[in-house]
Amino acid sequence: MTSDGRLDDQARSDSLHRMRSETLDVLVVGGGITGVGSALDAATRGLSVGLIERGDLAAGTSSKSSKLIHGGIRYLEQLNIGLVREALRERGILLHRIAPHLVQPVSFLMPLRHRIWERAYLGSGVMLYDRLGGAKQLPAGRHLSRSDVATIAPGLRPDAYVGGVQFWDAQEDDARFVTFVARTARAHGAAIATQVTAQTLTIENERVTGVEAFDSETGEHFTIRARHVVTALGAWTGDLLPHSAVKVRPSKGVHIVLPKSAIAMDTGLVARTDTGLIFVIPWDDWWLVGDTDTEWNEEPDCVRATRTDVNILLSRLNSQLATPVGADQIVGVFAGLRPLVAADSNTETVQLSREHAISSLMPGISAISGGKFTTYRAMAAQLIDVVVADLHLGLTESHTASTPLVGAEGFAQLWRSRRHIAIERELSVACVERLLRRYGACALEIFDLIDQDRELAESVHPESHVTGAEITYACTHESARHLDDVLERRTRLAIQTRDSGLAAVDRVAALMQRSLGWGDDVVTEEILRYRQLTAKQRQDFDITAPSTGNTVDHNKRNTQPCMFKGG
Repeated sequence: MTSDGRLDDQARSDSLHRMRSETLDVLVVGGGITGVGSALDAATRGLSVGLIERGDLAAGTSSKSSKLIHGGIRYLEQLNIGLVREALRERGILLHRIAPHLVQPVSFLMPLRHRIWERAYLGSGVMLYDRLGGAKQLPAGRHLSRSDVATIAPGLRPDAYVGGVQFWDAQEDDARFVTFVARTARAHGAAIATQVTAQTLTIENERVTGVEAFDSETGEHFTIRARHVVTALGAWTGDLLPHSAVKVRPSKGVHIVLPKSAIAMDTGLVARTDTGLIFVIPWDDWWLVGDTDTEWNEEPDCVRATRTDVNILLSRLNSQLATPVGADQIVGVFAGLRPLVAADSNTETVQLSREHAISSLMPGISAISGGKFTTYRAMAAQLIDVVVADLHLGLTESHTASTPLVGAEGFAQLWRSRRHIAIERELSVACVERLLRRYGACALEIFDLIDQDRELAESVHPESHVTGAEITYACTHESARHLDDVLERRTRLAIQTRDSGLAAVDRVAALMQRSLGWGDDVVTEEILRYRQLTAKQRQDFDITAPSTGNTVDHNKRNTQPCMFKGG
């Protein structure tokens, strides 16, 4: 690596200077998982790389997924064996090789309603899933008796099952994962700048030679020259490539977030209901319940969850539970768009393939669409193969399957030493475990911030374990530029607290002001913007918005230094 992958003000300034002054080998447009993965793949092959994103890293689809690294066991029913095999191979690479600090195993229960044929059907599917995943990647699936199910999932209705099948997959925090891939690309020499929009393509002699760009922070228009431009814009593909050969049909997926106390289970749940599948995914101290799959014909920037979406999920969930969950128990709701590739406009989105497509509209530009979060690395490798062939460079081998993400190296040793670290740093073991799972070896930098200022060990919100040090670190290392970058994507306070993080905005803004040098006018503007954004989002699905007044009482903040439960 050429650096530690820090994404701060200086890194942004240096990156923009390179983009203005150099002719890059590759310019990537789009800062979601496929875009940052492509930048990393190209950089590790020795290409000069730039990446621009009009908003924040993972601000679109890549922060709105089910937070899973999985093969897609439901795709076996569609006989899409190739997609499942590829995804399971990638799951193993991420889980055991390049991102063990960010990806963890998670178990799921599939209840059985019929004693014989369904057990054979689902059992054989899980066996195939395990075999496609490779030996000892994760614990093997197992059959459960009725009493077994009652033990691990006492919250289910007794008449909702006669037994069950349990299998394993893996999960991550998608937005944070994107940030670590971007930092790794930066560490390998990629120039990365958010808040920069590609407005139009530049074309010379019928070949794309770069883009005309706009920096929303400075108001500057400038040209970025590149030998090849790749777009990874997902549902926004038509913004830059209105006549792309690949047609994207966005599908809206909605999830709700519930506290762990809402459902008495020790495992995730995948269940078929009368109106569709329901997924209940354990995610730290919460359950993610999803998801919907409905075609979206409006502008991608307008995607939103509605009360109808929420009611559909609650209805499916409650059909399985002994004690129904009410809307008043919902902590958060989020909606995102899957950029599905479709040649047939008559096919329902739920039936469309999750495979990806790469197209070249004209010389010097390639676009990638579709795909799954889990397969981002393989998708990026195939995309950069196309770039390399176009540039006649002869650099044909991708290295990302053996390139650990920032924070992976040294993580295993730190995890084994977590109790010693807790004693040495005067922190709780739970605090150390949580930070190691979120940052890997980079947690040492968080610990150093706390050592320098013990107030940074305090939680910034009474319902959350997120510390002040994490807010500072998001600005100094993780490219956070705005309040919503921190509250929605770096920390998840927006969907993991009942007030969407409003009780933390003053404290978070003050920490960001100190790190980014904001003036008081910027602080006021950022707080007002976040309050308005939150009120609009909550209004969309009819959850009463909290007061937009000053909601922070610093005397009531959790001032215990990292002394929280969890892991």
